[in-house]
Amino acid sequence: VLKLKKELKEDQALLLENLRFHKGETANDSSFAQLLAQEVNYYVNDAFGASHRLHASVVGIAQYVEKAVAGFLLEKEVDYLSKAVHSPPKPYVAILGGAKVSDKIPVIENLLNKADSILIGGAMAYTFFKAQGYEVGRSLVEEDKIELARLLLDRAQEEKVNFYLPSDHLAAAEKDPNTEVKIVDSPPIPSNLMGLDIGPKTVEKYSEIISKAKTIFWNGPMGVFEIDKFSQGTMKIAEAVANSAALSIVGGGDSVAAVYKAGVSEKISHISTGGGASLEF
Repeated sequence: VLKLKKELKEDQALLLENLRFHKGETANDSSFAQLLAQEVNYYVNDAFGASHRLHASVVGIAQYVEKAVAGFLLEKEVDYLSKAVHSPPKPYVAILGGAKVSDKIPVIENLLNKADSILIGGAMAYTFFKAQGYEVGRSLVEEDKIELARLLLDRAQEEKVNFYLPSDHLAAAEKDPNTEVKIVDSPPIPSNLMGLDIGPKTVEKYSEIISKAKTIFWNGPMGVFEIDKFSQGTMKIAEAVANSAALSIVGGGDSVAAVYKAGVSEKISHISTGGGASLEF
C-alpha cells in the first residue's frame, strides 16, 4: 500500500479494501492508524455512517495527518441532525419502529426531554404492551427489557410526552406472504397470532399527528416491511411524513428504503446515510 501511495500520480485515486477486515481498524490501534496516515497530507471524513465508531480510519488517523476535515456529506448530516437535537421547531414528533426496544433505549431516553409525541411501531411495540400487562400472542417480545419498557412508559408520563402505541394490528400465524391476515384491535392479541404491522386505525391516528408536526425524526419500520402484505403501515407513514410541511429527517436502512419504495424521497428534508450513526447523534 505504501509503495502504491508513493507512486500515485496527480489524477489517480487509490482505493483500499474494506478496512474492517483488519483487527487494528476496529481496535482503533494507533500503529495501524499511523500506517494509514503515511504519505497522507489531508484526511477527509465523509463517511457519516461510520462516524459513530471508534475505529482507526475514523478516529485514529486524524491525529497523524497534517490536516483532518469533514466532507460535505458529513457537514450536511451534522447540520440537519443538529436542528433535530438542539433547537427543533415544535411540535416535535419522533417515529420509532423496528424489532428491538434495546436498540432504541438511549434515543427514547433522549427524546423524552425533546419530543412532544413519540409514535411506536414495529415489534418493539409488543415489549411495551407486555410491560403494561397485556397478552400479545406470539408477537416478538424482549422479555429481558420488559421492566425497562415499564420505566420508559412511566418517564414519558412524568415528562408529559405523548407516547403512542398502535391501536390496531395486522396479525397472522406466520411471517409468510401467503398467510391469512386478521386486523386485531389492540390488545390482547390471540395466542396463536403475532402482530406484524400497524393496522388502519393506527395509520390514521399517526398520520394525523404527523400532519401537525414541525419537526419529524423517523427511524425504523412499522412492520415486517420485507413482506409486501405487512409493509403497508410503513408505506403509509412514509407518505404522511412526505406530505407534512415539517423539517423531516429519516434515518435507518428500512425507513430509508420505505421512502424510496413509496416514491416520496424527494419530499423528505433529509435522508440520513447512517441508521446507527443518526441514532447515536
